[in-house]
Amino acid sequence: MPRPRLRTRPLLAAAAAIAVAASGGCAIFGLAGAMGQSFETQKLIEVAAEYDGLQDSTVAVVVNVGLDIRWSSPTLATDVTNFVSRQLAANVPGVQVVNPAAVLAWQYRTAQWDALPYGEIAEQLGVDRVVYIDIYEYRLHPPGNRYLWEGVCAATVGVIERDGFDVDSFVDAFEVQASFPDIDGVGRDQMAESAVAAGLKSKFITRVAWLFYKHEEPKYPRLYRPELDA
Repeated sequence: MPRPRLRTRPLLAAAAAIAVAASGGCAIFGLAGAMGQSFETQKLIEVAAEYDGLQDSTVAVVVNVGLDIRWSSPTLATDVTNFVSRQLAANVPGVQVVNPAAVLAWQYRTAQWDALPYGEIAEQLGVDRVVYIDIYEYRLHPPGNRYLWEGVCAATVGVIERDGFDVDSFVDAFEVQASFPDIDGVGRDQMAESAVAAGLKSKFITRVAWLFYKHEEPKYPRLYRPELDA
């Protein structure tokens, strides 16, 4: 079972103590309630990997995007390939991740690589496992409204096992979706497009990588403020 973990923030606690001393006894109960709520929203829970078969294996991260997405976000596939590869290499025990530059070069020189059987992809890349990320939605605005930011990135993430029973099918597959900003109603004059794109990619990459190793997630993602735990 995931175990809630609470991180203490000394500066916040000190500020709260000063406020109690300055405000008198009548404010103690209200402030204590606010502090309790703040601590609760900052809780992290430990979550096990959805798929733990990357350990002690050679792995390649392969990203597929449609032409429309590639046109609207030319660096998306490269960024996801690079950063998911880095997170897996840093967090999965014993894993050997193929250099993402080598994977991208293979895609570039292999005509219609996305039409190959899955087993052939693993064979050509020479790996035990392939993390195949098929991004089917990417946008920064709600449909028909370019004055608001409402970023969404969604994909099917499948695992190819070169030594599996059926090498041409995913041994496991997951639907991953990320959204950014975390609050509604943010307009173009309130946040730069580059910040929205960077925030969306970061959340999506993290959620994909989290599928493959034990990690901590906010108990209340929409209320969690990472800057308080810095």
